[in-house]
Amino acid sequence: MEIALRKQKILAAVIENYIQSGEPIGSKALMNGEGLNVSSATIRNELADLTFKGFLVQPHTSAGRIPTELGYRYYVDNLMDAGEPDERVKRYIENRLESYCDAPERILKTAGKTLSELLGTAAVATTPPGEDARVHRIKFVQTGRYTSMLVLITSSGMVKSRLFRCDFAITPEMLNVFDRSLNEALAGRYLSSVNQPFAQTFAASFGELGLLMPDMLTAVMDACVEASGMNIYTEGTTRLLYQSDLNLVSARNVLEFLGDNSKCENLFKNVPDGTNIYIGRENTSPLLRHSSLISTRYTIENQPAGALALVGSIRTDYKKTVSILEFTAKTVSELISELVRKG
Repeated sequence: MEIALRKQKILAAVIENYIQSGEPIGSKALMNGEGLNVSSATIRNELADLTFKGFLVQPHTSAGRIPTELGYRYYVDNLMDAGEPDERVKRYIENRLESYCDAPERILKTAGKTLSELLGTAAVATTPPGEDARVHRIKFVQTGRYTSMLVLITSSGMVKSRLFRCDFAITPEMLNVFDRSLNEALAGRYLSSVNQPFAQTFAASFGELGLLMPDMLTAVMDACVEASGMNIYTEGTTRLLYQSDLNLVSARNVLEFLGDNSKCENLFKNVPDGTNIYIGRENTSPLLRHSSLISTRYTIENQPAGALALVGSIRTDYKKTVSILEFTAKTVSELISELVRKG
């Protein structure tokens, strides 16, 4: 539904004032603060029409107006210009993430914590879905005469390691054979295809030498299985209990949702690319019907990967949230992509 320019300005003013104050907004507040250059009577008429069309609601007869879910939706789709955070916030995000840029998981955990602190609500960060992940590199680190550590690096930058023990003394020459042969066979291979039939075929191709490989190949398969799953990191969930317009039942519902890995994985694995804003009943899960969910995907080597998201009350500062979320995702993309290239 399209609305006239003056109504758009009034609607934006009501929403932005309400986000900041939490109090219904009346014509007097708009006259004093927005420079609309129209009479109070005209503003009251426009507020009445926006209420009739479902964009605003009047909680009490003598009160001002507050946005409805439809009003918020029109605002984020048509009136909001998120832009970028100010330079101070950008530097803070970059410095925080660069301090933990030695592994993708640490980058993602720090991103979630930083988002929660800056925006005062619950944050979620996920590793990429494992179905499309491939083996990027296998490395070996000898840890003892009979033990070694296998390190798996995936195409999405995830790093998984497994210790394995052999009944014979492990030599550097043997690890070099394992390293060269495994990387030749596995580079670019889907994680899901590194299974028992693959291990048996691979070992058989080495004849008698293949008898030395079962423990090593078991470690490879275990690492691939772990890397195939989606890891979900949640931060700041207790902050939901202090959001004044998210009642206890709604906060408890969000906590229940975020505590259920299967529900979270199903949602964040299927969110579309780009930034998405779900307001109230637009959320598919009944547990989120009185909340807002704002998500975006970060990329790895320019390919869509995992998700970053904020979950909180419907009265959210959408402009600020989107700007900080998108800048954080951009920084995460750059740092993890750099790790993948180094790997």
